[in-house]
Amino acid sequence: MSHPLDRPVWSALTGRQSHLAHQHGAAVRFDPEFGLFAALPDASPQSLADLAALVAAHGDVAVVEEGPAPLVPGLAVRSQALCWQMVAETPNPVGEPAFPIEVLTAADAPQMLALATATAPGPFFARTHELGRFVGVKVDGKLVAMAGERMQPAGYTEVSGVCTDPAYRGRGFAAGLMLEVAARIRARGEIPFLHSYAHNTGAIALYEALGFDFRCELVMTTLTRG
Repeated sequence: MSHPLDRPVWSALTGRQSHLAHQHGAAVRFDPEFGLFAALPDASPQSLADLAALVAAHGDVAVVEEGPAPLVPGLAVRSQALCWQMVAETPNPVGEPAFPIEVLTAADAPQMLALATATAPGPFFARTHELGRFVGVKVDGKLVAMAGERMQPAGYTEVSGVCTDPAYRGRGFAAGLMLEVAARIRARGEIPFLHSYAHNTGAIALYEALGFDFRCELVMTTLTRG
């Protein structure tokens, strides 16, 4: 059997997060209010047709696999990006953060979406914050940094949505929030992992300093109606 992280989207949407999936035939995708990601069991003509039907019904999708997504009749490639998958098998010892961390709730959703839209940490939508526990840092009531959980393949949970308002960078907020999220994941008996755009060398250096090690390269292909 393949490792759950070899195909993280398929593992999540056919496992612990199947209740958040839309399915057409063999193809599955996150409800578009939660996420962009989709997956197929194989590249057969029927599976590709099923994916095209999902896009027609629910909008664009992103496929994350070892290589570029196969050509899908009726769909066009909107973008393609090389990503690093990183895993924190053994955590670095950490102390208490030097700033207060708040657990974010539904009342914070508008600020979370606004911060993610402004800083572009990755696909983030109206209900992405419901995929798992999110924490943040506020200054005078304004959300200036956050991190949380996204995909949940068997035995693992993804650290995601990590972003900081540019005016508040350099204060250690992202690192502190990520360590807090990772600690909660481990407390559940799971292993934290994440994805980063390969060109984002500054973020990758931070993740390595926090105990995340490179596991593999994946390609994120965003598909839209052709």
